[in-house]
Amino acid sequence: MKSAVETLSPTRAKLTVEVPFEELKPSLDKAYKTIAQQINVPGFRRGKVPPMVIDRQVGRGAVLQEAINEVVPQKYVEALQNHDLQPLAQPDVEVTRIDDNEAIEFTAEVDVRPEITVPDWHGLEAEVEDTTVSDDDVDEQVQALRERFGTLAEVDRPAADGDFVTIDLVATKDGEPVDGAEVSGMSYRVGRGGMLEGLDEALVGMSAGDDKTFGSQLVGGDLVGQDVEVQVKVTQVQEQELPAYDDEFAQLASEFDTVDELTDDVRTRLGNGKRLEQAAAARDAVLEKLLDQVDVPLPETIVADELTERRRSIEQQLAFAGMTFDSYLEEEGQTQDEFEADLERRVREALAAQFILDQVAGELQLGVDQQELTEHMVRRAQQSGQDPQEFANHMFEHNHIPELVAEIRRGKALAQIVESATVTDGSGNVVELKNLQPDGTLGEPDGDAEDVAAEADADEEPAQA
Repeated sequence: MKSAVETLSPTRAKLTVEVPFEELKPSLDKAYKTIAQQINVPGFRRGKVPPMVIDRQVGRGAVLQEAINEVVPQKYVEALQNHDLQPLAQPDVEVTRIDDNEAIEFTAEVDVRPEITVPDWHGLEAEVEDTTVSDDDVDEQVQALRERFGTLAEVDRPAADGDFVTIDLVATKDGEPVDGAEVSGMSYRVGRGGMLEGLDEALVGMSAGDDKTFGSQLVGGDLVGQDVEVQVKVTQVQEQELPAYDDEFAQLASEFDTVDELTDDVRTRLGNGKRLEQAAAARDAVLEKLLDQVDVPLPETIVADELTERRRSIEQQLAFAGMTFDSYLEEEGQTQDEFEADLERRVREALAAQFILDQVAGELQLGVDQQELTEHMVRRAQQSGQDPQEFANHMFEHNHIPELVAEIRRGKALAQIVESATVTDGSGNVVELKNLQPDGTLGEPDGDAEDVAAEADADEEPAQA
């Protein structure tokens, strides 16, 4: 086999492959046997039809095509290896010449991994914000804990923000009830939001037995985004009574004996969480510094595919949250064009980061063992709310293991880059990253930073939605 490569762009190559007939012959013999099993020819048993008869009955061209269909993928992979090309997508293949008994020729255009030179990443410097746990942060967590142990008491007064109400609700379009937009006896907390626009405003001031009609837009179903009339009736108003925050509550809600001990624990846990957030910010800041030093050419088809996938994911999350895309843009203070520009920027940065980290992982010869793969799959399953075993089965059945291995290698490469960097907070203090544990605590000086980087390396796009 002879092959040549033409560089069409930094991210796209064209292979021209010539396969001599002797290398096609095994596939040609196999094609004759396959076709012999598929046809009935008088005077011959199935599978025993001679090639010359098959040529007359089916045509030599059909046999050649069968053989070519088998040999082209094999020779394409061989050509990739010969020229040290790493494909990023399926190729566009065209058979350009068929000389029977001599040779065949085909071309394959494919997006390939760009060749990039990563500068020395040791000693990068980055800055992140200070981590502070305010009294308001602690009070918010304490309030949430008290609400978990709160009780509801019916009140004879109009509903206010924070009250729980029992409501009947029906949406109509042109005077007709909307299918699936009717509920009865539903408990709802005033001010919670996320259900129907205008509902919270309508409920404030309503007493048990009151009803009101207001205009809104549906966030799901066939009429999503369309204007409807919504009638809501309140059948009960309840206020939440919270337990006193004292030693008795501390013993009820935790393993601590006093409220001071519980408060200290809340503050410590918040501090650990803030430290993890700071570590994630440090990772992003260091990676951004590295990205600024490298010009990474990106395959436009890969960018387009990733943009489509990101949009689809965001739309699914919005639908699950009961939000329309227009309401999301309004909440984010973005126009459609600003959203698209921001999404494309994030996609390009993410793809460039992948190429750089793959390059670093290769240079460092980073490997992945079975325990690391198992732990990564468990973590991914937990993030997506799936059963770990079902997630693992799906990954194996659909051949996604190479993707998971690549993710782990990138996480390990990023961990080493971040560990070698100097990261300071807004006050000029060096941020401790090497010994940071997955729960936000600081371990012994020989702690392993790679697990932390893997924890922090989860895709952040859902949060953007």
